[in-house]
Parts: sequence; C-alpha cells; structure tokens
Amino acid sequence: MFVIRQQSSRLLRRSMATLATPKPMIIVPSAKEIQNAALDARNLEKAVRHVHRDGLVVINDIVPHAHLDHLNNRMVQDARVLQARGKDGPFNYNQGNLQQDAPPVAEFFQPSIFTNPIATQVTTSVLGPRPKWTFCSANAAMPPMPGSSPQRQPVHSDADFDHPSHPFALVVNVPLIDMEPRNGSTEIWLGTHNNDISAQEGAHGHRASGRIQEHLLSERSKACPPVQPVIKKGSIVIRDLRLWHAGMPNYSDDVRIMLAMIHFAPWYRNPMRLEFGDDVRPVLEGLEKSGKLGLEVPVDWVARGKVLEGYLNRGFGNSYDFNQEN
Repeated sequence: MFVIRQQSSRLLRRSMATLATPKPMIIVPSAKEIQNAALDARNLEKAVRHVHRDGLVVINDIVPHAHLDHLNNRMVQDARVLQARGKDGPFNYNQGNLQQDAPPVAEFFQPSIFTNPIATQVTTSVLGPRPKWTFCSANAAMPPMPGSSPQRQPVHSDADFDHPSHPFALVVNVPLIDMEPRNGSTEIWLGTHNNDISAQEGAHGHRASGRIQEHLLSERSKACPPVQPVIKKGSIVIRDLRLWHAGMPNYSDDVRIMLAMIHFAPWYRNPMRLEFGDDVRPVLEGLEKSGKLGLEVPVDWVARGKVLEGYLNRGFGNSYDFNQEN
C-alpha cells in the first residue's frame, strides 16, 4: 500500500509540474516522412495523443516556404485593404484581428498548404475517414493603425454552441510567417477542449460570443496557465475547435497571417460549403483521382473573375455557423 501511494504521489507531482509549464507538443518529421508526405506510426500516435490530451499539436517543417511567401505577399496587401475599412471590416472582437480569406483561385491554391497530406493524416486518424472540409479562411493580427493601441481578444472557444463532448472538428492552422509573442502568436489554453458551453458567455453567432467566464479562467490558470508559443514558418498547427484561445496584440510592423481550414468528422452534419474559383476545380479533382485528397470537399464553383470580386466581402469569424443540422 505504501508503495502504491508513493508511486501515485510521484505521478501527481509529475502531472502538476507538467501543468505548471504548459507547452504544445511539437513533432519534427524525419526527411523520409516529409518525402513520403506521411508521419510514421510513432509520430502519428504522438500527434493523435496530444490532440486528445491537449487539444492541439504542432508539426514542423512540412510546408515549403516558397509556397507560403507567394500567398503571404498577396494576403498582406489584402489585409491592409480590410484594415482600412475600420469598423466596417470583418474583425473578430477588435479591429486588430481580422477575418480574411485567401484568394480562392488556382494561382494561390497550393495543396501543400490547403490540403496538406500530413495534416489530413492526423485529422483522419482522430475524426474518421474523409473528414469534411467546409471552412477555409484566415486571421490576420494587424499592426495598430496610427493613434490606436494594440488590443487582445477575450479568451474564447470557437464552438459557441451546444456541441459534442468528443472531437468533432479540427482546425488546421498554417502560419504564413514565423509566429511569436511580438507579432501576435495566439494564446492557447491547453487541455480546455473538454469543457462544454456552460463555460461561455455571449449569444451564439454574435461578434463577441464564445467568451470564457472570468472566474473559470482564474481557476484554470492556477493549474495550467496559458502559453503564447513560437511557431516556425513551414509548420502546421492542428487544434480542436473547442479549445480556449485568444488572438493577441501584434507589436511588430508586419502583418501576421494564419490560415484556418476546418475538418469536420464525416458524421457531423455541418451544412457549410466552400466557394472557390472554377480554376481550382481541376486541382482538387486531380488530387482526388490520384488518391491524395482524403477529404470530402463540398464546393460551390464560381467563375474566377466573379469570385475575385467578392472574396474580401465575407463575414467575420463568429458569423459562420459551425453547428450541425438537427
């Protein structure tokens, strides 16, 4: 009995030590894994374990920098256009954090970014075969306009509705540049994805919905404080949609853009559809034909010129409904 209690005490102390300094798990694939576009069994197990335990995992060095640079150059220009709209722009909680879509045309659609096979390997392992990809956007942490002060978001969950208590949606985040506290790396609260909607404030779908109650943040931070991690360019972050997080101020002079693609479980009845230019269609059909897609992708195809006219006029984050049909 003494031995069992002693072992339990050691395990408890070790667990509390881990909680006291939370850090996301970062997986570094081998050259062979990158060449094969697939994690080996050990790294895949590690990724799945940390998605379940922490609600988040980072996989380094799996997106070519040249692909990111090409997209980032265009999206930074677009972000400045949206920022100039001020209160009429698609901001999330405050004007320093913008909801922004990538140009939905073939010129900027790289499968290494938008349908990365290693990301899909992980989401499939958690959610089941052929997850549904029905959301594709980004958030931009903006340097403040002259005369304004940097602002942070309240801690919130993107699942601002009564949702399942097990994984049903994973966000695939792709930073277009290095992310660090100075340029607004997202604050994350590891292990909070198992909380239900009773932890939240704000009406579903409103601009400030999904906020976590302050007394719960105080309690949680004592056991497991939040962290603002450094995420290297070329990495992908896979996050449970339910995880508590907050967009943070950007104190740099650079626009910090992070893409967000949501994969829903195949059984989850979310009715949203993507909207892409029709020149993306051959790319997705080619991936499907060659067995390299691995996703169900409901798309409304729009003529290239028309989709380019309207893609910067889409909604802010909470205006999208990630709930499922009855």
